[in-house]
Amino acid sequence: MGAVVGTLTMQTSQRQPSRDNIDDELEMTMVCHRPEGLEQLEAQTNFTKQELQVLYRGFKNECPSGVVNEETFKHIYAQFFPHGDPSTYAHYLFNAFDTRNNGSIKFEDFVMGLSTLLRGTVRDKLEWTFHLYDINKDGFINKEEMTEIVRAIYDMMGKHTYPALKGDVPKQHVDAFFEVRNRKLFILDTVYNVSSFIWLCENNCL
Repeated sequence: MGAVVGTLTMQTSQRQPSRDNIDDELEMTMVCHRPEGLEQLEAQTNFTKQELQVLYRGFKNECPSGVVNEETFKHIYAQFFPHGDPSTYAHYLFNAFDTRNNGSIKFEDFVMGLSTLLRGTVRDKLEWTFHLYDINKDGFINKEEMTEIVRAIYDMMGKHTYPALKGDVPKQHVDAFFEVRNRKLFILDTVYNVSSFIWLCENNCL
């Protein structure tokens, strides 16, 4: 979560202007998204109006157009994990924030997700996490999806994973998750739904 919050204040390096950059800036001045009123967002989130103003300034500093595409999101996120490859995890995280499924994140999308992660109830956070893991958005998490996310996390941490990886550790962890789940719920199944996922997390089974 700290990496998510950090994207609000991380300053990108200054580059010499080029023709492409100038064209990009001209395009952004023509297509610029303005968020909903802060009063409305204050009512929809767990942030105060003053906090939203600070968040918006940080968001606009990184994304002057008011909209973040996936490549920009990955670029910002990568700065927090210089020793690993966070691109795959950032892809899944971007999709979790992109609730409109249109390939972009507006300030409203970002702040709603951030509100859940930072100020939401435990259940709210677990539901959000479930949707992050539910890669194909079918309402279930299967072994393949969980393995993809866990492997992406290990890739993101890079050489700083401890203990050092031996064999297919992500798959071993996922197999253990499902073994615990089946034993606790007395079922033999290969998928989680949101209810079983939340129950297992709340009961410290994962």
